[in-house]
Amino acid sequence: MRLRACAALLLFLSACATSAPRHKEHAPRNPRIANLQRAATLPWTDGGRCVVREASQPWPVLVERCYQTLDHDRLEFHDTTGRCTVASADAAAVGIGFCVLAAPEIAVGAVIVLGVVVVGVAINEALDAYELRHAYPGEAGTSRGTKVASREAEAPRKAKLKPEPAGQDRQPPVPPVPVDRTGRASCDPVPVPHAGEDDPHNECADKFPPNRYPGMDVLVGGVRFDALQVGVRKLWEIKTHQFDTYTDFLRRQVIGEQATKMREEQDIAESCGYGFVVGVSSTAHKTALERAAPELEIVVTGCKR
Repeated sequence: MRLRACAALLLFLSACATSAPRHKEHAPRNPRIANLQRAATLPWTDGGRCVVREASQPWPVLVERCYQTLDHDRLEFHDTTGRCTVASADAAAVGIGFCVLAAPEIAVGAVIVLGVVVVGVAINEALDAYELRHAYPGEAGTSRGTKVASREAEAPRKAKLKPEPAGQDRQPPVPPVPVDRTGRASCDPVPVPHAGEDDPHNECADKFPPNRYPGMDVLVGGVRFDALQVGVRKLWEIKTHQFDTYTDFLRRQVIGEQATKMREEQDIAESCGYGFVVGVSSTAHKTALERAAPELEIVVTGCKR
């Protein structure tokens, strides 16, 4: 049954490959924040924890991994474009909503939410944390792939203060990014707790390079890397995607975004005097990423999700 459902979902993702032109105006530059803002309009049964964990992935991948945590009783999906319609009624019942939601752009009226949406606790905290970091110019850019602005680049904004939430689902806070005398992010490595709660990914980042700071990411040049290798000046980005199971459409989406982000991270690492390595779980993922970005050093870790 699980195989049937997965096959149906992958079929629907392929059906969504052709979509309406993207509207670029008013879109945040940070894809992670764009995904969080988009997800904030939907009801989630887990408070949005899965969304926060997968927010750095392309939107279709996020939907694939978090679709089951949606409050389906409060959602109605309408295939207004006809792209997601399939012959099998059983498959349609499982996946039309998934296909509609995973489309690069959602047509007006395609997704209807019943009742008022209260933004998931985890999503709200992640957005607040982003605003808080960017309230101070010297501390901006702590998310991956985002360069740190100088202290003169933007005016400080008043940060919203909220009471500390109960429970243990809140991600650990990120300390301020150290800056040098010019106000730019320092190249000194600063260990910070792993972002997210993806245990297989974090275990791979700790053991494979191996990581000089087990249980920690490292900030260098205002960018968060998965690991700093023991004994050498090499920063690592670890990917544990189930790439071999993706459709051709999903592979193109993922590789395009990863290649762009990895080039940016490599530039930051090299400007600070570090080597940069990308670890992927499979040979297929390595081959596809090498074709898109041959200048990257990529190794197969064999790590599983």
